[in-house]
Amino acid sequence: MFLVTSLLSLSCWLTPPDTVLKRVAVFPLPLVYYTPETRLAYGAAATATVRFRRDAGDTTARPSQLTSGVAYTQNRQLLVYLPFQVFYGHNRYYAYGEAGYYRYSYFFFGVGEREVPQELYEVNFPRIRLNAFRRIVPGWGRGTLYAGLRYQVEDYDVTRTELNGLLGSGAVPGGRGSRLTGGGLGLFYDARDRVFFPTRGVVADVAYWHRNRAASPMGTTRFSRLSADVSSYHRLVPRVVLAMNYFVSYTAGTAPFNALSLLGGTKRLRGYYEGRYRDQHAAVLQTELRLPVYRRLGAVVFGGVGALGDEARVLRLDAPKAAYGAGLRFTVNRRDHLNLRLDYGLGRRSSGLYITIGEAF
Repeated sequence: MFLVTSLLSLSCWLTPPDTVLKRVAVFPLPLVYYTPETRLAYGAAATATVRFRRDAGDTTARPSQLTSGVAYTQNRQLLVYLPFQVFYGHNRYYAYGEAGYYRYSYFFFGVGEREVPQELYEVNFPRIRLNAFRRIVPGWGRGTLYAGLRYQVEDYDVTRTELNGLLGSGAVPGGRGSRLTGGGLGLFYDARDRVFFPTRGVVADVAYWHRNRAASPMGTTRFSRLSADVSSYHRLVPRVVLAMNYFVSYTAGTAPFNALSLLGGTKRLRGYYEGRYRDQHAAVLQTELRLPVYRRLGAVVFGGVGALGDEARVLRLDAPKAAYGAGLRFTVNRRDHLNLRLDYGLGRRSSGLYITIGEAF
């Protein structure tokens, strides 16, 4: 979820400079944000910044962050979670993930070409996601290549569906709930000049999930997925940046509906509700032009197009999903150029307002 990224971003905002000698520092954080899926949300968090003894004296060693947070939304959703990023051994080892519990409500719009009027459903789900990497090629190009393992477990307990709706009919895999477990492999490459507001470079996250298990009241299924999320950054003129994002996802087997490839939300095709479109396969291209306005204030214009597919057609290129919009940025941390983000996106018969921390990609 985007909120995990926001918490980690805020923790870095409050992280003291590398010259500070404290190995552990703890900071409280207020949380306020707005998305179409939650409306106004508010809460509190605390973040701990940790530096290991083994990395003492290494100014290039990145600090680790562990954050605990609680948020409640205008839609009566509850989120309790612990996201983390850990760097160890002079950046040789990198791990990230989250543990959390979510009491949520979503709208369901159907799967693939079988669209339905929006159905509201409620779900409770504890979730653990772990990603552990080791640096394998330092200084490859202008970046660093990591390889490692991934693991996830999620008990997606659907507690309420609409009467006579498609989701509760048993025709949708996972529509009455599912328990997802499994693991996979990953590659991570980072050649950005900055983490929060890159002006040049590339970052890529490639994941392969092998025969993950989804147990539900309707039976047990297995599925595998290969995905790649790549972003590139190009400085056109001083302080003007063109950012591009490429995402592809391919699923083999039967995945529960909540584990399918999704379009919409704060990161991918802003302007559509998160999960407005979902299917086995997806491909998305997004661009964003980032412009300075005055001192800490900036502006962006963005657009994107995506396509979905299934077993019959890998991608339905004749049925693209497009979105566009504009937004403002306010730099809350000048050192790392961490921005408060306000975006308004437009899709086909759809729109969305987003107020969060950090860039979409």
